[in-house]
Amino acid sequence: MNSIAQSVLQSAKHSRAAWLRNRCAHSGKQRFRRLVLGIETSCDDTGAAVVDEAGCVLGEALHCQKEVHLQSGGIIPVVAQQLHRENIDQVVQEALRASGVSVAELAAVATTVKPGLALSLGVGLQYSRSLVSRHQKPFIPIHHMEAHALTIRLTHHLEFPFLVLLISGGHCLLAVAQGVSDFLLLGQSIDIAPGDMLDKVARRLSLRKHPECHSMAGGKAIEHLAQTGNQELLTFRLPMQQYRNCDFSFSGLQNLVNNAIVQKEKEEGIQEGEILSCVKDVAAAVQHAVAAHIIQRTYRAMLFCIKNSILPSKNATLVVSGGVASNQYIRKVLQNLADANDFALLCPPPRLCTDNGVMIAWNGIERLRAGLGVLHSTAGIRYEPRAPLGIDISKRVEEDSIKVPKLKEIRWLAS
Repeated sequence: MNSIAQSVLQSAKHSRAAWLRNRCAHSGKQRFRRLVLGIETSCDDTGAAVVDEAGCVLGEALHCQKEVHLQSGGIIPVVAQQLHRENIDQVVQEALRASGVSVAELAAVATTVKPGLALSLGVGLQYSRSLVSRHQKPFIPIHHMEAHALTIRLTHHLEFPFLVLLISGGHCLLAVAQGVSDFLLLGQSIDIAPGDMLDKVARRLSLRKHPECHSMAGGKAIEHLAQTGNQELLTFRLPMQQYRNCDFSFSGLQNLVNNAIVQKEKEEGIQEGEILSCVKDVAAAVQHAVAAHIIQRTYRAMLFCIKNSILPSKNATLVVSGGVASNQYIRKVLQNLADANDFALLCPPPRLCTDNGVMIAWNGIERLRAGLGVLHSTAGIRYEPRAPLGIDISKRVEEDSIKVPKLKEIRWLAS
């Protein structure tokens, strides 16, 4: 492992140590007999963790590739694959050492096999196959989105059913979690994800050259600058307002933003690659448009679920997870939406919203307890870059044709 990788891994280990000790110390429960090792390599982070049935995270390690991909302007699959290969054994061994658990003590190994980058998924699956074969352990293949959705049950006592909004750099969907492996898909992005769009806008604005943002990922840079920007400088037409469904679209919004940036560059007499003087206002307007689009679709999902008795009319819960869920502006407007509709809003802590081994291990625990998808042979198991979550009922949502407020009517949500 090179020095940069060692440094990042060591930093991740120490930053998590206090959290792990605190969680286990206050769980009030003895270590349960069954333990699961979770392995995550769906995109650009190599993660591993050992979790027990009580939800105690016994050990965790994470190798983040962010710095490498920031320098190249985006994730390059072959580079991500190579970094996973270089670091996966070290990450898994570190998680096991931190937990004080040997492979022999594990009840199973859980690994992300879908969806994600094919080259990255392949590394995790190949490593896990070798591990379970060598130690004769059960294998639990994990759906990455299911893991994100169920992480909340690790941090909160939450019963099914509940509404889930997953928003990240690679995914955007609304679903109802009815059980451990029982989901109703209400809608999803028909093109790109919100995190992907924010990253692309940040690159178009050359935010890596901005003195306040040179070390920040794209979405984080947008959020940072938006805090002191005027969102009313620009107004973007929201996508898909003519479609009364819960699907999302961010590519058209990105095109509108790019056109606005070109216009502002002309007005200021600067070339692409230079920083606009109004860059903070652009960031605020973009962030608000993304939030408003997410709000409209989520509002419709709430109304649909209550109308069709899929969720209880009182004390319903909205769970929000994924990397974009860490955006405080988006989380604030979702909180206001939830409050206005008598929903509880629950979000995992930010460190568990992004990809990590803990959520995979916990999903393995959930499946182990439910007796779902626990395999004693990995023969025939393949990774799946694209994989739907649950049963798609998006057509039913569209048929109900539920009207929700337009942008100007929901601006109060961001107040």
